[in-house]
Amino acid sequence: MNVYLDYAATSPLRAEVLEAMLPVLKENFGNPDSLHGFGRRAAAAVTDARDRIAAVLGVRPAEVYFTSGGTEADNWAIRGMGRGCALVSPIEHAAVLSALPLREEGGAVASVDADGTVQTTCFGHTMSEDVGLVAVMAVNNETGCIQPVDALADFAHAHGAYFFSDCVQAACTQDIARILRKADGVSLSAHKLGGPKGVGALAVKKGVPLRPLIAGGGQERGLRGGTTDVAGAVGFAKALELAAAEREEFCAHTGRLKEIFERRILSALREGVRADGENRAPNISHLTFARGGEHLLNLLDLKGVAASGGAACSAHDAKPSHVLIAMGRTPVEAGRGVRFSFGRETTEEEVLFAADTVIGCLEQ
Repeated sequence: MNVYLDYAATSPLRAEVLEAMLPVLKENFGNPDSLHGFGRRAAAAVTDARDRIAAVLGVRPAEVYFTSGGTEADNWAIRGMGRGCALVSPIEHAAVLSALPLREEGGAVASVDADGTVQTTCFGHTMSEDVGLVAVMAVNNETGCIQPVDALADFAHAHGAYFFSDCVQAACTQDIARILRKADGVSLSAHKLGGPKGVGALAVKKGVPLRPLIAGGGQERGLRGGTTDVAGAVGFAKALELAAAEREEFCAHTGRLKEIFERRILSALREGVRADGENRAPNISHLTFARGGEHLLNLLDLKGVAASGGAACSAHDAKPSHVLIAMGRTPVEAGRGVRFSFGRETTEEEVLFAADTVIGCLEQ
């Protein structure tokens, strides 16, 4: 049996999404900036996709900017939202942490509790009147910890700063429209939701200063040059609508599977394993093993179980998890974590096979 438990890295393209994209890929291939009929039809498809995404997010269509994915959206937010320096949490995706030094006014990194939660108190000693942007992700992409974004947004606003939340990992389990009632901006990525790779969005509310990201044409209100991926935008809109409509069902399904999976492993390995983080999203199980790490991942792969040590974009980096380090783990402990993540296609049979495979690998 081959079992895919790395949905937090990417998810398969949904049939409904592909069906929505095919007409654009086959017939409606025009450049949406062209003035002839082919271009106008493509532009209409982009406009419709933007309108539908905005409706799900509860914002105006003009507040939705298409990007090449979550990394670009995160970069744009950190480099371009608001004025003054940025203050971010230490558990952010590399797209946020790596973009921080590129912000014109600079920035700083706060702290996180040992349970993986960013509280307002974590920003106490680093918050100042120079901070113009606070950034904390809604769901951590490694541990799955759900962050108190409402309280953090209120905290930022009380100090005169804007609040941005990376929602790339959150969109399948959290109500992003609710988050945007408090946040000033969020980032999203289609392929985490059964959409196509290479397309994402940055939603920024009207009135929030946003500096241009890519010089070129007048696309995205003159802030991001480059021909719009029409098929990607259409597929993204469909995937986001499906994710929003099925969110409760998805949470119930993956939460049940995670409980089955963890119960089996924790009861068998006992002190040889620990579940990481508190208040975790239902679709992510991050476990630290006494004898885990890259060797365990390789063994699991050989036996047909696909999991990861954290973010896929950092999979080739031999460094221990910066998220676990920020939570107070030693470098050795931070190198022994494994992330298992579940999707709508995952079955109980698969998680039981995967759990028994983990146990068997560690008992060898």
